[in-house]
Amino acid sequence: MTITRRNFTKLAGAAMATTLAAPAFAQGKTKIKMILNWRYQGPQSWFFLAQDKGYFDEAGIDLTMDQGNGSGAAVGHVAGGAYDVGFGDVNALIRLAGTKPDEAPLCVYQMYNKPPFTVAVLADSDIQTAEDLQGRLLGGSANDGALKLFPAFANVAGLDTSGIEILNFKSNLREQMLKIKEVEGVFGYVNTIRFSAKLSGMNPDEEIRFISYGDYGMDLYSNGLIIPKAMAEESPEMVRGMCWAINQGVKDTLADLDAAVDAVAAREPLINKEIEKERLIATLQDEMNHPELATTGLGNVDPDRFKQAIDLVVKANALPRTPEPSEIFSDAFLPAEDERIYKLL
Repeated sequence: MTITRRNFTKLAGAAMATTLAAPAFAQGKTKIKMILNWRYQGPQSWFFLAQDKGYFDEAGIDLTMDQGNGSGAAVGHVAGGAYDVGFGDVNALIRLAGTKPDEAPLCVYQMYNKPPFTVAVLADSDIQTAEDLQGRLLGGSANDGALKLFPAFANVAGLDTSGIEILNFKSNLREQMLKIKEVEGVFGYVNTIRFSAKLSGMNPDEEIRFISYGDYGMDLYSNGLIIPKAMAEESPEMVRGMCWAINQGVKDTLADLDAAVDAVAAREPLINKEIEKERLIATLQDEMNHPELATTGLGNVDPDRFKQAIDLVVKANALPRTPEPSEIFSDAFLPAEDERIYKLL
């Protein structure tokens, strides 16, 4: 992948020019506990910048953030009450709302608008297409978003899963398990695997092939800000302030990528800052840069596309009910549209 800053320079000026003072939020501090999707990495920089620059403080929020163990798991942590907020996979939220609607939380800022889900295989293997996954040994973390969506992918791609064996292991073993051929394919997000493989000494562009869900018609959204419905109903100004703070963090990330990675390194000094910067740029380009941004702005969804995504997840998972889009996502807490129109590429 060729990483370029050609358009980020243009964006930086626009981002700084539209940074406004915080709107008037409720007085006092509310303690909020948030779980992220994964370990501290480049694509979480906006949360850390928002915290370091005092945006959460301005919004009356005393925020603590914990590392996560999977995008799907983040939804469950919020639904179960272990965390107040999660950065998790909206498809896991759809599945929960399709089975236990009373427990399902709500997405209020949709950040990843392109499907990052994949099965990664070694480039020298004989697995060329989704059909070739039949009868294979695959593996991944039990809470991985791509693994949780695999039944839906198999349905869409017309796979016979009866001969597919799936081995669960800890997420930090994924790339090594693939490298030493303990499994024939691993589940994950494209850029998580790509750059974790790079950190392990592999050349992902030459050694790994990606069987990506989006290539087979799964035009899904992915990670967003997930909160309990009770919070949306009882503390709307606080939720609005949280979305504003994160939106400001995104702007600051786009304006200074190095400062963004430094904010991650302040929490996890052992990261490889060069690779995390590449991971951040790749995430902006590949997972957050759907053409709909020109009209919806970051954080919002296209209503027709979102409804189709819900229908796809419901059908592929044979869910007992189809949630209404309003059960899954609300745009009521987003900053003004002109504060969210970004060009990420």
